[in-house]
Amino acid sequence: MPNNRERLESLLRPGTAPGESGAGFLDLLGEIPQAGPPTGLAQRLMRTSAVPMIYERYWRPTLGRVAKGLNGPSMADEVRIAVEALGLRPGQVVLDVACGTGRFTRAFGEAVGPDGLSIGLDGSVTMLDKALAAPSPASVTYLRADAVDLPLGESTVDAVCCFAALHMFADPDAALDSFARALKPGGSVVMLTSARHGDQPRKLADTVLGRLSGQRMFDRGEVATKLTRRGFDQVEERYSGVTQIVTGELPVNIRP
Repeated sequence: MPNNRERLESLLRPGTAPGESGAGFLDLLGEIPQAGPPTGLAQRLMRTSAVPMIYERYWRPTLGRVAKGLNGPSMADEVRIAVEALGLRPGQVVLDVACGTGRFTRAFGEAVGPDGLSIGLDGSVTMLDKALAAPSPASVTYLRADAVDLPLGESTVDAVCCFAALHMFADPDAALDSFARALKPGGSVVMLTSARHGDQPRKLADTVLGRLSGQRMFDRGEVATKLTRRGFDQVEERYSGVTQIVTGELPVNIRP
């Protein structure tokens, strides 16, 4: 039976240059410090050595609570929502885009079981090092690669998760194209990203905050529309504060 590294390599696009795995993850970026141009302060902080050390326990929960509001889902709720939204089953392949320190990746690994594969993809070496330090199910593997232009082949994964990252990508539309391409017909996506308030005063304040931090502030309904244009159906949105969780599925007959 192939190991996780061999299974992951079999999913890469034809012609993808072989990566290095000496650090414990397959690295397709090598000496490149990051994939794509930095989009602002928030992304730069993610790539420091300090933030990954506190990311899962303090950084992400604290900023998430501010963004989601007091009634928004907790981090544990987010993980549960993602697993349920993707409808993960044993033996499936799931991709966790911008996985950070791997909290979602590990939960997905539990859901797909030993016959499945949970791939945590991130561009930060320090984040992936921290992810590797945590106990993980046997089905978990990590990949350092471009989250906007996924190195995976067409129709290779059953599910894609991208939490707290789409709004920090330099080209979110290209990322969504990449997600749709990598998903199998019938595959599902779940994302947590930004969502500006609808009323003008708060919408303006949200826009200013986004510009200061280097994060794109999507309008409510904007991401759902983008998914629909890419062939997704059963698209749903759930709002909390200035965030939204968006889900969608590709029809089983989307490709011949």
